[in-house]
Amino acid sequence: MNMKKFRHIVSEEAFGDLNTVYENGQRFYNTPEGQYPSVTTVTGWGKNKFFAKWRKDNPKESRRVLNRGNKLHNLIEEYINNNLDSNSGIELPILDLFLQLQPELDNIDNVLAQEVPLWSSTLELAGRVDCVAEYNGKLSIIDFKGSTKTKRKSDIENYFMQATAYAIMWQEMTGKPIDNIVIMIATENGDCQVFEDNPNRYAKALLNAIRSYQEEMTINNEF
Repeated sequence: MNMKKFRHIVSEEAFGDLNTVYENGQRFYNTPEGQYPSVTTVTGWGKNKFFAKWRKDNPKESRRVLNRGNKLHNLIEEYINNNLDSNSGIELPILDLFLQLQPELDNIDNVLAQEVPLWSSTLELAGRVDCVAEYNGKLSIIDFKGSTKTKRKSDIENYFMQATAYAIMWQEMTGKPIDNIVIMIATENGDCQVFEDNPNRYAKALLNAIRSYQEEMTINNEF
């Protein structure tokens, strides 16, 4: 396996880790500015009931998909950190997904952050960003996904909302704007998909998702 040597830029900012807690199936982060719900909890809230039922009805597949995602993310992280051992016993299905993505991963360079916690007092959200780096020379929020089948762009608005939240958090914490989102998806049917867009296009949808989540939490807390 040919492997790229990625350049990493030491950030001036110190991104300390955050403690996480789980309440009623939701993940929260204890930030220096208070306890905030996770980005994925809020942006996926509209589909929460659907996926909760799906996980209950399909426990084996749910565990498989979760395991696939964790292992793929770990493999990508090790690769970009220049720590991947090509001789390590990588499971074939995970390796297949990685190899789909590798040509696109090689378009990444000048890495500023990987798997660091970010938060925003403006959005009242927190989360852990997959990657902040240049993609084809453009500073981007980059998100990595595995999927059972090919996605349409209209299927993944929540992914774009997540990345938009991270772009806002990054600017709030560092003062540096990010104007590009990259969503990379490796699929089990062999398609490698890369979607790029500007986070400004999803800011309104993100704010609507936050508002809907907060309104439902307020109603639930009243009873």
